[in-house]
Amino acid sequence: MGAQILSAAKFALLRFRRNPAATFFTVVFPLLFLVIFGFIFGSETMDNGATVATFQVPGILTLAIVSATFFNLAMGMVVRREAGELKRLRGTPLRPIVWVLGQVIASFVVVLFMTVVVTIGGRVLFGVAFNWFTIVPFLAFILLGSIVFCALGMAVTAVIPNVDAAPAITNLIVFPLYFVSDVFLQTEDAGGFIGSIGDFFPIKPLATLLQPTYNPFVESIEIEWSAVLTLVIWGVAGVVLASRFFRWTPQQDRG
Repeated sequence: MGAQILSAAKFALLRFRRNPAATFFTVVFPLLFLVIFGFIFGSETMDNGATVATFQVPGILTLAIVSATFFNLAMGMVVRREAGELKRLRGTPLRPIVWVLGQVIASFVVVLFMTVVVTIGGRVLFGVAFNWFTIVPFLAFILLGSIVFCALGMAVTAVIPNVDAAPAITNLIVFPLYFVSDVFLQTEDAGGFIGSIGDFFPIKPLATLLQPTYNPFVESIEIEWSAVLTLVIWGVAGVVLASRFFRWTPQQDRG
């Protein structure tokens, strides 16, 4: 079973590498935001003495994680479903859970790659250094976030009727959340109504957990367990919804 999972992951990574659109949205898109917002606001100094770029790098990393998991799986699954690939796959001896785990592992590999790229980009362009004292919780947060958004990416395919609707629906879901989740800049209403909206959804909690790991002034971090709990709840919801509503057959083949 392990060999089959790794084989499915290898095939998923190969397919990702050969997809220019997926590469752009996953690799180039976050880096564009890092460069744009970093050069405009990154040199400003926050109350704790760190630059705004120190706050922005983990926010952009959060965006990269969402792109590598939620975006890629949601759009990729719909494309394969509507092309009949998932239906044919369902008819093979390969167990569905093996194939799904292969997709999740492939997404996590892309997440690790983007973590390195964003971290190096932040260091080279804006002098933001990763705090190695926080490496263990950092990796745990990356893993948790990847699992949560993979589950949500699989679940959201249930409300995407066709390939043309996939980009619109996925962007409609996450783009408004980016701006209330302190991914690019900290909102002035962080403790008010807008901030509470971000706290409810999973993007801001992940960004909140990652931010201290780039703080050069700490040797350890206090984990915000409320953020962890929010992510776990969304992850469980994603798994339940995906297992209940994920479809292997094209829309036109259903009664």
